[in-house]
Amino acid sequence: MGSQELHSMSRRGFCLCCVGGAAFAATAGWLSPRQAYAEARGLVSLIKDSAATSQIKTYKLRNNISVLEGSGGNIAVLTGPDGKLLVDAGIGVSRPQLSKTLAEISGEPIAHLINTHWHFDHADGNEWLSVAGAKIIAHENTRKHLAGVQRVEDWDYNFLPLSAGALPTQVFAREHSLKLNGASIALKYYGPAHTDSDISVMFAEANVLHVGDTFWNGIYPFIDHSTGGSIDGMIAASDANLAAAKDDTIIIPGHGKPVSNKAELQEFRDMLVAIRDNVGSLKKQGKTRGETVAAKPTAAFDAKWGQFVIDPGFFTRLVYESA
Repeated sequence: MGSQELHSMSRRGFCLCCVGGAAFAATAGWLSPRQAYAEARGLVSLIKDSAATSQIKTYKLRNNISVLEGSGGNIAVLTGPDGKLLVDAGIGVSRPQLSKTLAEISGEPIAHLINTHWHFDHADGNEWLSVAGAKIIAHENTRKHLAGVQRVEDWDYNFLPLSAGALPTQVFAREHSLKLNGASIALKYYGPAHTDSDISVMFAEANVLHVGDTFWNGIYPFIDHSTGGSIDGMIAASDANLAAAKDDTIIIPGHGKPVSNKAELQEFRDMLVAIRDNVGSLKKQGKTRGETVAAKPTAAFDAKWGQFVIDPGFFTRLVYESA
């Protein structure tokens, strides 16, 4: 993969970790992973600045379902006479581009929004989408985190509560089902995984599965220990996703290439297991976190998975916390 292709995928497919326009102007180039996370307060602002100008790319899937790439996490859209249903809201400053793209897909109003979890790159757009008419559905922990000040230690950042109108109005604990636009939609809670609020969204007839940030396609994932995430939880979620998917299921990851499949998900799961085991073995030997990072337990996977902001050292530290 060339530098131009990496640059393009960083901006478009992995908006959580891109530091486009404003960062480039401020630093005369891309921030390194360590610089970015050392300046996490600035990073969140830079992500939002980039989202304000990033273009939205549309991928048509099946049965009036599309996926949109370019505003935070990958957004699924179901159209039909019951109004548009969105899975994830992206970042609020993307409203002009998202509104234009949604209007180009179809003329129905926005009626429903599902948040796969609470992180800002998936729920910041709740504010404008609720005003536009979306009824917001999420796990009960998503509402809890969005309703109060929420600190993410690894970003050294405190997220402020959303307004009352932007909070999910319908929450559930384990499972929830919907029937909209002729689609049977099943929402399932994983238990703690990437966070303690992650859910999957299955469109049964179309055989399309949105798995949120339990799957990062082709890149090391962030694991949010601040709100219950763990490496074992990520692996358990991957196992649940693999059990739910068929060979021809279209799988939408939270980040990375937005149209994926069971084979790519299996590769992601196997990578997580191998690195967890490598880190766990070093930890059992009494290695400190720094010594574990220095031992490079991710080396066999870095060329494919470690080329973005969550670099091998950072991912090793995340795994070490719960291995």
